[in-house]
Amino acid sequence: MKKLCVALTLVALVGMVSNVGAEVHHRIGGGVHYWTAMDDIDVDDVEEDGLAYVVSYQLRPASLIKFGVDVEMLPEEFGGSEEAVFAPQAYVIIGGGIYAGLGIGGYYTDGEFAEDPFYNLRAGLDFCLLPFIYIDINANYRFEEWDDIKTVDEDISTDTITLGAAVRLQL
Repeated sequence: MKKLCVALTLVALVGMVSNVGAEVHHRIGGGVHYWTAMDDIDVDDVEEDGLAYVVSYQLRPASLIKFGVDVEMLPEEFGGSEEAVFAPQAYVIIGGGIYAGLGIGGYYTDGEFAEDPFYNLRAGLDFCLLPFIYIDINANYRFEEWDDIKTVDEDISTDTITLGAAVRLQL
């Protein structure tokens, strides 16, 4: 969890000390992710796929570099949780219309954070729909362990693939 806190702090610091003379853009928005587990899960009350909602912020200090902070809201029964699961995450994104990114995140549910973070590879398309309105379509591969968020008695270990779409307003 310390790695996640450090990553989120670095993204915030980059936003505060970004180049004064450069044209820095901020984008805020939301979207959805369709997620699916890579392995079959033979445990009752544990979903293998579903929809998650995402709130997103991006800082673009240069034309080909973006820093992002997302909070994903997953439904009950994700990973065996009895409550909704929140997944704050931070990204470094390289590219323009076609991009690739690396991210780190963690799960928060049942009143506590998971012990271990997850790591994310992202590839996507980011394009301007209208002035100040951007569409982001992405695919993600998340390296994770569900053991930290479950309330069932069995170990669940699987990576996750997501397909996402977000709409952001550039401020």
